Amino acid sequence: MCLLKFLALSLFLATACYARTAPIDVREATVSSIHNPLFSGSTTCRGIVSAFLARIEKFNPDINAIITLNPDALSIADSLDGALSQGGATGPLFCIPILLKDNYDALPMATTGGCLALNASKPTQDGPAVRALRNAGAVILGKSNLHELALEGLSVSSLGGQTINPYDFTRTPGGSSGGTGAAVAASFAVFGTGTDTVNSLRSPASANSLFSFRPTRGLISRAGVIPISYTQDTIGAIGRSLPDIATALTVMSSVGYDPTDNATSAIPPSVIGTNYTAFLSQARSSNLTGIRIGVLEGFFNRTSSNETSPVNTAMANVLSMLQAKGATVVPINDTMTYNATLISSLMDVQTSEYREFLTAYLSSPNLTGPHPISMPQLYTPNATRPDFLVIPSQYSYVEAALRTSTSNSSYYLKQFLITNLTRSLHTTFSANQLTCLIYPEQKNLVVPIGSPSQSGRNGILAALTGSPVITIPIGFSPSTRTAPIGIPIGMEILGLPWSEGTLLQVAKSIDDVLHARKMPVTGGLNETVEVTGVYSTVPNVTPLGVRNIPSAYPLGVY
Repeated sequence: MCLLKFLALSLFLATACYARTAPIDVREATVSSIHNPLFSGSTTCRGIVSAFLARIEKFNPDINAIITLNPDALSIADSLDGALSQGGATGPLFCIPILLKDNYDALPMATTGGCLALNASKPTQDGPAVRALRNAGAVILGKSNLHELALEGLSVSSLGGQTINPYDFTRTPGGSSGGTGAAVAASFAVFGTGTDTVNSLRSPASANSLFSFRPTRGLISRAGVIPISYTQDTIGAIGRSLPDIATALTVMSSVGYDPTDNATSAIPPSVIGTNYTAFLSQARSSNLTGIRIGVLEGFFNRTSSNETSPVNTAMANVLSMLQAKGATVVPINDTMTYNATLISSLMDVQTSEYREFLTAYLSSPNLTGPHPISMPQLYTPNATRPDFLVIPSQYSYVEAALRTSTSNSSYYLKQFLITNLTRSLHTTFSANQLTCLIYPEQKNLVVPIGSPSQSGRNGILAALTGSPVITIPIGFSPSTRTAPIGIPIGMEILGLPWSEGTLLQVAKSIDDVLHARKMPVTGGLNETVEVTGVYSTVPNVTPLGVRNIPSAYPLGVY
């Protein structure tokens, strides 16, 4: 009898242990949907992390979004389970699996920028924003692919290869943070980080039916991230829900002033420590009376085509809904001031700042391992390191960056024009008493794989003026053979500096009506992934690399 009781007790304990470690369905998972079963005891952090790793292992070969996984992910999950068992579960991101764009410094992984020449370049410490995410309890699963050194929007790199759009395997995922966008859309993590020099947080959000924020310049420290431009760079997050990106914004901005990024010295005292999730509860989707929204006519392509018409139709639906809910829609017809192509050609300062700021990063004592120590060295042929990819459309960019700097007279002229543009933008807001401006993130659908560039994007206005933007999904194009539910379309909501809370309110009011987000179904991405147990080690993920680069992109060094 004693033996039978012992066996019964053993079976009960084994069953209870399995129930606690059984992975959950992580499709479309959010911070709250992860925390509910975790804190109720129906799963464990290891089980949650294992479920995401299982999706990556099954589906990443199809969309090629991940460059590397964090070998410490499971041990971090175990330590969080230990803290939970002792009543020490703290932090708004406790056990939330996230991904980092592979230009963020994060131990113990290399920071490659998707570039073969940097595949052994390892940081000695986390960047400030990464440290804040860890301190909030996040589990960093790994690094996502990006366009080579974040210089374009196609998300193809010599180390990571071509990332595929999970909604249409013939299309790019936007970029440069396309690996993050594709991975989050495919439920490889709850959310991921990106960077944005012109479009790079907002383009993947738009192309993958996601939400993102580009913060006011200076709100979040950019230290510990491979730089391009002091004037235009920002960092932020991409997620499947507004509460998740509001939580990410709260955590990443908690760094506050950082002496290694003096742009953060501009943060107003009233903004420090803001909980951005609180603004979402103040949204009022049923009645938008009193909200005045400007529409930038110069940021549309009114030509009728299969690539532009779906975008215009989706935007028209948004405008009709806003007016029906009582918002005042104000057309902004100044197409000379608000012309994305003209603004880019006259004022973009990336090439003047790239050489100096990339060299400062590469030569920092915070990097170890063999790597070029300057931007010119990175672009100089060297038999001791692999060649890497330069997209043809980037040749002129690299050439200009090698010969120009912030000491050029043209740079000062551009900064003068940027100041004038910023004044004009603020005047537009005050003269029309606007709450925000809206426009499509991209005038046309995200481009096919093999295209020379990601055409039609509208991100330059926020990039130059340092303005905050929330990007939201607003619909899909008609379905096709390769895009069963259509291609996602996104919209930017732009505000004055430090108005992130107001923009989140507007975004929530719109999204509560549209509910436009849909998960991808191509390649079976909407299917559950069975996990028969929990991993003992992190599975290997090998990026397709140069084997998956279209033949239109010749390999080699500029």
